[in-house]
Amino acid sequence: MRKTARPSDPVLSRRAMLMAAPALALLRAANAQERWPPVFETGRNQFTVVRPHAPMPQLRLQDTNGRDAVVTAKPGRITLVNFWATWCAACRLDLPTLASLAGSRPDRLDIVAICTDTKDLRKIRAFLGGLAVKELACYVDAYGAAAQASTEMFSLVGMPITYLVGTSSRVEGYIAGAPEWLSPAGTRLLQFYREQG
Repeated sequence: MRKTARPSDPVLSRRAMLMAAPALALLRAANAQERWPPVFETGRNQFTVVRPHAPMPQLRLQDTNGRDAVVTAKPGRITLVNFWATWCAACRLDLPTLASLAGSRPDRLDIVAICTDTKDLRKIRAFLGGLAVKELACYVDAYGAAAQASTEMFSLVGMPITYLVGTSSRVEGYIAGAPEWLSPAGTRLLQFYREQG
């Protein structure tokens, strides 16, 4: 038996479908935004996504004992690349927080702290000596690799500034200042990028 439409059956006309299109576009946009990272901010700065997501370059640096080191992102791990300076007051707050993060969450997380203002190892060690940063991998830009990368990829729009490199070894975004990485918002951001891999 053939079913025929009754007057009470809902029928979408062409006009109704055209009127629904903007609402569908907004719904799709809302769904796409769900893939954006959660909000993570300090008093004046917030985590900013960068586009395109370029791969993190290898950085030829020195550790604070003068030994050469090549630093790169490891696939499957998140890398926080922090740029700091000995003249920076906020760095005195940021570096211990990053050290605490390094000590509390070593799973799938690497943190690299790079001094950008001097190559004087004694000055750097003296600066770090007054801070609780034993868990933190600190480096010196002895060969200008970080300076070169900062003109190409890691724009130093503030000090300190931390770039987040995702599990695919691509730079995802940055936040300037001294954010509280151990806060619930910091945890959500790191978890978001762990799940992207």
